[in-house]
Amino acid sequence: MAFDADDEILQDFLVEAGEILEKLSEQLVDLEQHPDDSDLLNAIFRGFHTVKGGAGFLQLEALVNCCHSAENVFDILRNHKRSVDSELMDVVLEALDYVNAMFDQVRNGEELTPAPDELIAALDALAQPQTEASSSVAEEPIPAEDSVESAQDGGDITDDEFEQLLDALHGDAPVSAPDNSPTSDEQVASANGDTNGSASGDDITDDEFEALLDELHGKGKFAAKPVESDNTEATSADAPEAGNAGELITDDEFENLLDELHGKGGSPTASASEKEPAKPQPPQKSAEPAKAAPKPEKKPDAKPAAKEPAKQAAPPREAPAAETTVRVDTKRLDDIMNMVGELVLVRNRLQRLGSESEDEHMHKAVSSLDVVTTDLQAAVMQTRMQPIKKVFGRFPRVVRDLARSMKKEVNLVMHGEDTDLDKNLVEALSDPLVHLVRNSVDHGIEAPDVREKAGKPRQGTVTLSAEQEGDHILLSIDDDGAGMDPEVLRRKAVEKGIYDQDAADRLTDTECFNLIFAAGFSTKEQISDVSGRGVGMDVVKTKINQLNGQLSIVSALGKGSRIIIKVPLTLAIMPTLMIKLDDQSFALPLVNVVEIFHLDLTRTNIVDGRECIVVRDNVFPLFHIKRWLVKGSVGSGRPENGHVVIVAMGTRKVGFVVDQLVGQEEVVIKPLGRGLQGTPGMAGATITGDGRIALIIDVPSLLQHYS
Repeated sequence: MAFDADDEILQDFLVEAGEILEKLSEQLVDLEQHPDDSDLLNAIFRGFHTVKGGAGFLQLEALVNCCHSAENVFDILRNHKRSVDSELMDVVLEALDYVNAMFDQVRNGEELTPAPDELIAALDALAQPQTEASSSVAEEPIPAEDSVESAQDGGDITDDEFEQLLDALHGDAPVSAPDNSPTSDEQVASANGDTNGSASGDDITDDEFEALLDELHGKGKFAAKPVESDNTEATSADAPEAGNAGELITDDEFENLLDELHGKGGSPTASASEKEPAKPQPPQKSAEPAKAAPKPEKKPDAKPAAKEPAKQAAPPREAPAAETTVRVDTKRLDDIMNMVGELVLVRNRLQRLGSESEDEHMHKAVSSLDVVTTDLQAAVMQTRMQPIKKVFGRFPRVVRDLARSMKKEVNLVMHGEDTDLDKNLVEALSDPLVHLVRNSVDHGIEAPDVREKAGKPRQGTVTLSAEQEGDHILLSIDDDGAGMDPEVLRRKAVEKGIYDQDAADRLTDTECFNLIFAAGFSTKEQISDVSGRGVGMDVVKTKINQLNGQLSIVSALGKGSRIIIKVPLTLAIMPTLMIKLDDQSFALPLVNVVEIFHLDLTRTNIVDGRECIVVRDNVFPLFHIKRWLVKGSVGSGRPENGHVVIVAMGTRKVGFVVDQLVGQEEVVIKPLGRGLQGTPGMAGATITGDGRIALIIDVPSLLQHYS
C-alpha cells in the first residue's frame, strides 16, 4: 500500500472516490428497479472503473482487485450478455460494502483487508455470459483505427486464419513473401521458441509479432507486391515514417498485408497452385490500389470528423467544474465563521449604542453595518451548507436490504434532497434518520399478504422528505403501513411499569404515540437484529434534543404514520430569546420557544404534586427556573404575576417562569471554560448587545437535571 505517495494525490483520490462510492450505493438499488437502463449500467461501470484506476495509481491492490471483478460484471451486463437479478445484486452490494470498508481504511491510513476469495470468485462467475452463444472474440494486436478501416473494406481475418498465419510463420506452411526476404531461419526459430515457451497457446508475444512483421516487411522493407504507380508515392513516403517509428506499419501497408495474407480473398495457407491464378486477376488488382490510393485523402477527412464531437461538446466546457470550485479545509470555514460571529457581536453592541444616540448619521452607519453584516453572515453560512441528499443517499440501500431480509416489498420515495443545512447537522442527523426509516419498514409496513387482505397494494411506500421553513428544517418520514394503536401502546406502558393503569388511561393518543421514544419501550414481542430492544427510538429522541430539535408523531390505525422532525438550520449562530432572572441575563434558544404570555401565578393548579397551568385546554408543568439558576433564590417569596415562556423539546412542552423579557437576539455560542464544562442546563455562553455575559440555556439538560 503506497501511503507514501503525494498527499495531494491521495486527498484527490479520497474526495473523488468518496463521491463515486456514495452515488454507487443509490445507483445499484435503482438498477434493481430498472435493470434495462443502459445509462445506469454504464454509469456504474464507470464508477467502479474510476475507483479502480485511482486505487491502482496508489498501488492499493486489494481495492483494485475487488473493483476489477465488479467492473467485469457490469461490462457483461451492459453488453446484454447477462440480466440483472436479485441474487446478482446481493453479491455486487456485498462487494460494494467491502470496497467502502477498504476505502475507509485508506482514509484512516490503515492496512487494507482484502475481500474474501469466495466473493471475488462469485463476482468472476457472474462476469461470465449466461449463454454459450455469446463467446468473446480474441483480441488482435492491431491498432483500433486500422481494424475498423479494414473491417469496412472487408479485409478482417478470422481467428482460424490468424492461427494459420502463425503456423505458416513457424514453418508449418509457406508464407507468401518474396524470395529475397532477408529473414533468417534463426529469427523464425527464435520466434518459434518464444511461442513454445508462452503460457497460452492462442496468444502471441511481442517478439513473435515483431518477427511476423520482419517476415512480411523484410526487416523494414515492405515485402508486398508492387502496387500501382498512383499509390507508389504514398507508400514510399510512408516507408521512412515506418522506419523511424520502429516496427510500426502504415494503413496502406496493413491493407497490403491483408491482401498478402488472404491472397486476394484466399486463406493465408492456400497452396501455390491456388495463389498463382489469383495474382493476375485484374478486378482484384485494380480494386485494391483504388482502395489504397485514397488513403492520404481519407486522413484529412477523418480529422474534421473527429473534431465534430469536440465542437459539439464545447458549450458545456465553457464553465468546467474544476475551474469554478476550490477545495477548502473545513477548519478554515470554521475560523471564518468564528470571525463572522465576533462581527455579529460587535454589530449587536453598536446597535445598542446607536439606539441610545440621537445622531442621525450614527443611525445610518449602524443600519448599513447591520445590512452588510447580515449579508456576510448569510454568505459564510452558505459555504457551510450541504444538501441533505448526502444523508438521504444511503437510505435506498437500507430499505432494500431490510425489505429483502423481512420478505417485504417496500418502495422508498424521497423529496427535497437538495435542501441545504449546516454540515454539522448533516452528520448529526444521519443516525436518527436511519433508525426512523428502519422503524417505518419494520413496524409500519405490513407483509405483502397482510396488505392484500386489507385491500392495499402488496408494495408498501416509505416517503422521506425535507423542506426549509424559515430558520428551521422540517424532516418527515411517512409510511402507508398499519399505523399505531393507542390501546396497544397503553397496555405496553403498563406492562413495562412506565405508567400505572389509571395514568395510562388518561393519556391522549398523541401522548401514547410519544411512548415509543421512551427508553426500553418496544411493541415487538420478540427481539431481532433489527428491533425489539427499545433502543433505536430513544437514540433518536436524545439526538434530536441535543440539536435543539422537536419531534412529533401523527398516526392513523390502518392507514400509516408520520414522524416529523424540526431542527434549526445551523448550530453556529443561534437566534435566542434574551430573558432576565433577577439581574442576570440568560438566552433561551428560539427554536425551543413556543409562546410567551403574562400570567397571574395565583391561578395555577396542582396535578400529581406538580404545579401546572392550563392554556387552551392544554396542561403544562410550570417551573420557576430562577430557583435553579440564581443563587439564594430557593427561599424567596412567590411572585403574584410573572412572564411564562412555553418551551418545547422533543415531544414535551413545559412552562418557565421568568422575571423579565429582554427581546430576540442572535448570539454566537462560545464554549464554557474548563472549570464550567459539563454544568447541567448550560449549552455555552455569549456576549449580549450591552456587553454583558449571558449563559445559553440547554433546555433538555436543564429539565433532566433539575425536574
